[in-house]
Amino acid sequence: MSEKPYSPIPVTLEKDKRYSWCTCSHSENQPFCDGSHRAAKATPPLTFEVAEEKEAYLCTCKRTSNPPYCDGSHKV
Repeated sequence: MSEKPYSPIPVTLEKDKRYSWCTCSHSENQPFCDGSHRAAKATPPLTFEVAEEKEAYLCTCKRTSNPPYCDGSHKV
């Protein structure tokens, strides 16, 4: 992950595309799942889609109250 730890990652989300947001922090492909949770016996990803293309900031601290989107919890 090239971004600073816990900084939200800006992404362009495509309409009707299925995404798997990492919930366990083990993925090397943050903020998305790469399957590392299996070996770590950690939490599975959150799968989601968006109804229209949009720019979004996805959470990497995993403390957000609005997963997968950043809500500023990393600043606490």
